[in-house]
Amino acid sequence: MTSAPIVVHRPSPSGGRRVSVHRHGRDEVLGTAYSDHDLVVFLDGAGITDPEAVLDQPQWVEWRDRPAHDFGAT
Repeated sequence: MTSAPIVVHRPSPSGGRRVSVHRHGRDEVLGTAYSDHDLVVFLDGAGITDPEAVLDQPQWVEWRDRPAHDFGAT
């Protein structure tokens, strides 16, 4: 398990990044984000307070295999 409870996975070949959150002892996929807006909507739905504020906090969000906020195709 990663130290951050939210993981934005590597981009897919067609674009977008799968988003998962670790809670209740397991990983839950929230969906595929194609923008920061999508990511904020997913996190808000998962009960994260002020989701925009956590996007650049590594203790909250781990961005894998690409820079943060990059949702383009691989």
